[in-house]
Amino acid sequence: MSAKLSNLSIMDTSLSYAQHLDAEDPLQSYRSQFHFPKDDQGNDLIYLCGNSLGLQPQSAHKAISDEMDRWANHAVEGHFDPESGWIDMHQRIVPLMAPIVGGKDSEVTLMNTLTVNLHLMMVSFYRPTSKKHKILIDYSAFPSDRYAVDSQIRFHGFDPSTSVIELQPSNGSLVSDEDIIATLASHHEEIALVLLGGVNYFSGQFYNIPLISAEVKKYNIPLGLDLAHAVGNVPLNLHEDGVDFAVWCTYKYLNGGPGSIGGAFVHERHHDNKPQRLDRW
Repeated sequence: MSAKLSNLSIMDTSLSYAQHLDAEDPLQSYRSQFHFPKDDQGNDLIYLCGNSLGLQPQSAHKAISDEMDRWANHAVEGHFDPESGWIDMHQRIVPLMAPIVGGKDSEVTLMNTLTVNLHLMMVSFYRPTSKKHKILIDYSAFPSDRYAVDSQIRFHGFDPSTSVIELQPSNGSLVSDEDIIATLASHHEEIALVLLGGVNYFSGQFYNIPLISAEVKKYNIPLGLDLAHAVGNVPLNLHEDGVDFAVWCTYKYLNGGPGSIGGAFVHERHHDNKPQRLDRW
């Protein structure tokens, strides 16, 4: 089992230790900058649903209102207004996002939604053949990922019932490093893509990304990650870890709110390639 998991298993779970961690948390001051739902007595609730929807930042309402005012006052000229600058807004956001996922500015973009981005990435990175057509995914993959994987497999003329391999834990609910190594060793000749959640939404396991990346490279298998439950939640280092591509949403731990834009990462070693892809403006 990886060091990350073994460390978690021996952590003190007492209330006093939790309070100690809160007191030492360098981010504790940010708590006051978010709205918390309240109980019937008006007390802040303990909010544990960040994996589904982050709390609303107190600054969000004004930020959205300001943009609505710019739309009202400038209309199409808002694309070029120095204060709003909608036309190059993505270029100004990328330097803020890239460090969060551990990527270079040139490797990261903000666009679309998570599943749309996943489909766009799979167009380029899932290139099945009659021999190598299987996708390795979490045994408890996020449902939208499974829908996307199954539909891509069918699009290429294969059957999800025979073209999906689920990464299974050999003991308990957590997948050990040994499980990962053994699965890849057993099935690498038929795997065309590995697609995992950086953090498994069902078990909460933070996968050993550097190890997985190193293992798939032994077999020349591309590695993609769905970071929906990882981005803004755990440290990520996509460039150094050598991940081929990743996608994520921003409405969970990044507190973007419903309808907020998705993100995508493609490692720079692929930038000079001419892969099959769906282009867009």
